Amino acid sequence: MYSIMAQNLGMSSLMVAATVTVHFFGLLTLLYLLRRHGVRFRANESVLGQGALIMTVIFGLFAIHTVEIWLYALAYLLLGAAVDFETALYFSTVTFASLGYGDIVLSRDWRLFGAIEAANGVILFAWSTAFLLSVMARLKTLEHDWLER
Repeated sequence: MYSIMAQNLGMSSLMVAATVTVHFFGLLTLLYLLRRHGVRFRANESVLGQGALIMTVIFGLFAIHTVEIWLYALAYLLLGAAVDFETALYFSTVTFASLGYGDIVLSRDWRLFGAIEAANGVILFAWSTAFLLSVMARLKTLEHDWLER
């Protein structure tokens, strides 16, 4: 029993480290791409330009989360916790997003691993939300500055 728990905690720790690293470098890459393509958070930016910036950030965040969910799905498949990749991907998606439908349940051996994925997903979604809100706040500040002119 303790061996199974140790395996769960060990694999969970590796997956948390991997997904946090993916998230960190994903956000850095997103910032780099925004800056590289001339997005400077200018006060004279058009509404369409600001909208494009927001859409870029949202789609970028979605891509980062997709990579993280797929990493967990691959882990479930490699651990033998899921019968096929579609099942692993579906379970990973609903777990990472903390929906937890319950129509697919892991065996007793790997359910702690699934629970830690859910906690990891909540934290990474919160990090993404904070990132998006910081972008929105920056745009709001510039909008306010522009209106005062």
